[in-house]
Amino acid sequence: MRKFLSILILFFLTLSSFALAQVYIENPLEAESFEEIIDNIIDFIFTIAIVVTPLMVIWAAFLFVTSAGNIDQVNQAKRIIIYTLTGLAIVLLAKGFVAIMKQLLEV
Repeated sequence: MRKFLSILILFFLTLSSFALAQVYIENPLEAESFEEIIDNIIDFIFTIAIVVTPLMVIWAAFLFVTSAGNIDQVNQAKRIIIYTLTGLAIVLLAKGFVAIMKQLLEV
């Protein structure tokens, strides 16, 4: 019990010393407005899509080449390619849509 009380007292003494110090937290987002935050998020998603798309196409090509006539594996490879290209098209259209809306709203 005595050990617990000494730890508790030590904790509160260090906590009060932190309260006296001025703490400055830098902005981790490096954005000054909501618009910049949205731009950063869209750029991040766009970068991920650009990186993942070739990897998924290569994976689908690997499945297609190694299918050895297995119809299920060939169909899975086709689905992967279709879904990957559809996702990339959606990301590209979304980035273009946001750019168009920004130009229309800037008067």
